[in-house]
Amino acid sequence: MNVLVINCGSSSLKFQLIDTRTEGILASGICDRIGIDGSMLQYKNKNGVKSTKEMEILNHSRAVELVLEALTDSANGAISSLEEIAAVGHRIVHGGEYFQNSVLIDENVIKNIEDCAALAPLHNPAHIMGIHAALECMPNKPMVAVFDTAFHQSMSPKAYMYGVPYEWYEKHKVRRYGFHGTSHKYVSQRTAEFLGLDINHSKIIVCHLGNGSSISAIKNGKCLDTSMGLTPLEGLIMGTRSGDLDPAILDYIADREGLNTKAIVNILNKKSGVLGISGISSDFRDLLDADLKGHERAKLARAAFAYRVLKYVGSYCAVLIGVDAISFCGGVGENAKFIRGMIVEHLEFLGIKLDVEANNICGQEVVISTPDSKVKVCVVPTNEELVIARDTATIVLQL
Repeated sequence: MNVLVINCGSSSLKFQLIDTRTEGILASGICDRIGIDGSMLQYKNKNGVKSTKEMEILNHSRAVELVLEALTDSANGAISSLEEIAAVGHRIVHGGEYFQNSVLIDENVIKNIEDCAALAPLHNPAHIMGIHAALECMPNKPMVAVFDTAFHQSMSPKAYMYGVPYEWYEKHKVRRYGFHGTSHKYVSQRTAEFLGLDINHSKIIVCHLGNGSSISAIKNGKCLDTSMGLTPLEGLIMGTRSGDLDPAILDYIADREGLNTKAIVNILNKKSGVLGISGISSDFRDLLDADLKGHERAKLARAAFAYRVLKYVGSYCAVLIGVDAISFCGGVGENAKFIRGMIVEHLEFLGIKLDVEANNICGQEVVISTPDSKVKVCVVPTNEELVIARDTATIVLQL
């Protein structure tokens, strides 16, 4: 079954066409700068040949049309006709408490996604545009919504409740939701397969580290806790996000800087994290270069990031009452060997020793703990699009 996976942003539309029988990528790309000057379609076929076309893309409907034209192009396309696309899977950031699993899209599902827009104002409205655009171009294709939050819905109330008036939860659904769920689901399952563990009798900590970062404690394939909260701002120090902080900081800075809450939250989302600490960049490669040249704030940013990861790993060992494996994924987790080393070298209390030579390997599955380590530590590159394709195929085959 060929599944078209769509990840729609406010001015972009990423896509992959996946053959779920082989799990191979037939084509992929992005429509970028939708509705903005300089819009373009970037396309890569199954052989890795890339092409870029600059053209006017006024809206998401036009973007979907261009994607379908590219996929069926006689010279460089992946399929001969749209009949070869069996279904469409949509990545949706926030499903609130409505969705514990991926679902077939209908009018009620769309309404519920819209109801969650206040919880993800930068994402859910864009996802809705993507759904409507795809329905307009392919009205008879079954479409499935796959939620970043769904995997974390297995958390118990003691894990997801905040210490705030309960009425806030009842009226406004203020609670921990968690994000990167498709990544945590894929990596935890793949970690068990890779290490020969029984996923139904396992304790795994997944560290999804990138510009946006989160950690999950996963027992027997179910999420017990995760670091992100009501929004993706909570948790680890990230590329530009502050992560955990004392909420009284907002009022303190508002008085001294003459800023309102929205302005401060914008700073916490876009100008904080390792960017805010270092004053240089949110890119960990830039921070490494600067650190090696003696830049003290770059060194501090990297150390603070690794320290926060270490704290969460330690606390989740307690939540799980032990741990069988720790997996790194995401752009930083998969490629920043120095960051991994900074974290793992402090896990000796778990009987873990870093295999320095193995840790030099980046971007592929590898065990980076020594053979005599009591807990396995590994790198497992994530594949969120494959999770979306798998879930979509499973649901459609049940129709």
